[in-house]
Amino acid sequence: MTNWLPNLSSGTGPLYLRLADQIESDIERGVLAKGAKLPPQRNLAFDLRVTIGTVSRAYALARERGLVSGEVGRGTYVLDHGRGVPQAGPAPASSGMEGTREMEAPAGKLHFDATAAPDVGQGETVAALSARINRDHPHEAASYTRRFPDHWAQAGSRWLARGSFRPAPHCIVPTLGAHAAAVAIISAVTAPGDHIAFEHLTYSQVARSASLVGRRIALIRSDEQGIVPEDFERVCAQRHPKMVFSMSAVQNPTVATMPEARRIAVAEIARRYNVWLIEDNLYGALTDDPAPLLAELAPERTFHVGGLSKSVAAGVRGGWVACPPNYERRIQVAHRMLTGGLPFMLAELSAQLVLSGEADAIRARCVKENNARLALTHDALAGFDLRSCPNIPFVWLELPEPWLSATFKNAASEEGVLIDDADEFKAGRSDQVFHHVRLGISAPRGREETARGLAIVRRLLEHGSAGYDSYD
Repeated sequence: MTNWLPNLSSGTGPLYLRLADQIESDIERGVLAKGAKLPPQRNLAFDLRVTIGTVSRAYALARERGLVSGEVGRGTYVLDHGRGVPQAGPAPASSGMEGTREMEAPAGKLHFDATAAPDVGQGETVAALSARINRDHPHEAASYTRRFPDHWAQAGSRWLARGSFRPAPHCIVPTLGAHAAAVAIISAVTAPGDHIAFEHLTYSQVARSASLVGRRIALIRSDEQGIVPEDFERVCAQRHPKMVFSMSAVQNPTVATMPEARRIAVAEIARRYNVWLIEDNLYGALTDDPAPLLAELAPERTFHVGGLSKSVAAGVRGGWVACPPNYERRIQVAHRMLTGGLPFMLAELSAQLVLSGEADAIRARCVKENNARLALTHDALAGFDLRSCPNIPFVWLELPEPWLSATFKNAASEEGVLIDDADEFKAGRSDQVFHHVRLGISAPRGREETARGLAIVRRLLEHGSAGYDSYD
């Protein structure tokens, strides 16, 4: 039996959850080795001055996570790390799911906390097509969707195509946007207790959703060129993730784009360790990135996801996933179970936007508007360090001393501007500190409103946090 006494003085949440998290952390750090016997529950409860029920719940949760095995009369032992078989039932989440944004956006503030397609008049096109669909398909609009016409998949094949990548229509699954696609993939291909790998900063709502359905998060380091292959391989060797979520082109929020050599390395590592890949290309659809997609480099294990939210209209909720061979049915079923089904109106509208050429025309107008606002942003924030990418509706702004990310976000909100701090994009508890904020520039209603919000941001940057009173 190991002489192990955890420290529960730090952290938040119930004691049993902190104890389970400490077991997992100490296994990962090698403090608790494979085969080590944990202290008897009664002894550990006495040493920690907690109830035996607290220890019992923590040990049970560790078993559900696939970390330990327990047998009556023998005790609790650490399993071969990463190879245990988790018991049925998801582990309770260790942190809040809501992120750092308010559930309901306060009225009267400028929105620099969203990156949906800018308003370029697409509402008229959407209205005209919707009216035509209602006229031509009154029964389908009034009922549940029980069939998936071929042209829905053909539209997805056309929209997801990039360079030499031309996914076959029979591999396409229409979805309620890219987020729903990613969660359906995770739910269909992995099991509760499995690790899903994310970069430290990413579109964290997918990570939160993965935690909600019982998956565990493993973090991969990245730099200005995206995922660091060496760290990806370390995570694969130590944590044995079943899947990794990535944005190979224009990563959110850092705007990093992986060069071809790095994509090849990531694909080879995924193949070597038998890891599935989700490639989110929502922002890549706004660029002319010439590098091959992960779906081209590792087609047998890559789920390529795209949609209309950043380049056409977020409210349409149009999305598609190009699946590896023979996985389309599984993803379609998982998507239906998780969402309740694909609404005919939205799926048909998305398909008609693409197949009519209207989606391409709207995307071109969105790109033009994004670039005009990017020019405004660079002018308004000249002299400050920000990363951006042509055509993309956000910038990654490094804060000068002494600003902290969360403090700057609160100060901006007090001045009437909503932005996202670095914590909004953290996929899990990270030891990395980012003194940055993301400014989304597509949501303000017009360039004048954009310029007004940027002027407020610059004033805050210049005055420093000494001018911000955080007292209520």
